[in-house]
Order: sequence, then C-alpha cells, then structure tokens
Amino acid sequence: MATTIGFRPTPDDERILREAAQAGESTTDTLRRALRLLDHERWLDKFRADAEALKDEDLDAEPDAW
Repeated sequence: MATTIGFRPTPDDERILREAAQAGESTTDTLRRALRLLDHERWLDKFRADAEALKDEDLDAEPDAW
C-alpha cells in the first residue's frame, strides 16, 4: 500500500532540500535520511536514559548466569 505524505516546506526546509539536490540527492532520499536520523536520535535518547538508570548497577555483585 503506497502512501503519499506532503508538507509545506519552510524557507529553511527548501534550502536544505535545494542543497541536497545540488549534491545529487532526491527530495525523497533526503526525507528518508532525515527520518532515519530522527529514529536514531530517539534510540540514542532511550539508550542514554537506560544508561543513566543503570549507572549504579554493580555486575560484579550479580551471580554468573552460566
């Protein structure tokens, strides 16, 4: 199922898309790359939150799993 997504780009969005096009990247590829970066950024935020929550965990105090 194909879905089309549209938006009204701001002048800054247009600049980014124009620069990407000059580098040979299509608008679709630019938007896909931006979505992947956003997904990765959210993953990193979760990673950092998990790391912060576990910073005092002492694995030496845990029994070996094997």
